[in-house]
Amino acid sequence: MQHPIPLQLSRSLLGAAGISASLHNLERIPTRNRLLIVSNHRSLFDAPLLMTAISRPVRFVYHYYMSQVPLLQQAMMLMGAFPLETGQGRQSSFFLKSARFLQDNQVVGVFPEGADPMVKVNAPHQLSPFHRGFAHLALRVPVDDLAILPVAIASRDEKQGKLAPLEWFRRFDPSEALFQGDGWHSAVVYRHVDVFFGYPLLIDKGLRSRYRGSSGATVVREITQVCWSQIAEFLAHRRC
Repeated sequence: MQHPIPLQLSRSLLGAAGISASLHNLERIPTRNRLLIVSNHRSLFDAPLLMTAISRPVRFVYHYYMSQVPLLQQAMMLMGAFPLETGQGRQSSFFLKSARFLQDNQVVGVFPEGADPMVKVNAPHQLSPFHRGFAHLALRVPVDDLAILPVAIASRDEKQGKLAPLEWFRRFDPSEALFQGDGWHSAVVYRHVDVFFGYPLLIDKGLRSRYRGSSGATVVREITQVCWSQIAEFLAHRRC
């Protein structure tokens, strides 16, 4: 995905929506490493916002239900994103696709909070627990120069609305627990945000060696916690 369409589309979407961003710590973005971006997630504008912030296309993974919704699925494809699968093949598909993109030196983006904050919107400073799949991916992908970059999207001004009834989404993904109740799928449209780049975490031989040994689960927890803590700290600081 070396063509500029996803990046151009991202910039156009932000401009059309009137979203502005202040970028902080740009010098922390690795320039010589394969890159895995990890960020908090509250809005459909998060992916185009992060692409615009780093001025590079990013292969974002998105939730299965989005791949079943007309127009939304086409929009995700134009952005260069790829969907999670449903059922037993979900994890293996995520690893295989993400690893291939990283080996091709494409940037991969993951929202480890999952879909929960998108459907049931958190407060701007709130951060949900992270799923650990991105840490497993980083430790397994067969490249020597990978860096995980934590990024915090801290909303200063936004509008919260309703996207569609949960019943409507349930028709496209009946297995999704988030859609089993009543209510609406929320929609957050930023007006202005701060984007904070954290300290990149280099995945070196020492971490990979620990992952292959008896402390594999421990190193995965450590990587997940380091990324979560950096993002949480930025969000808490922005609240003050």
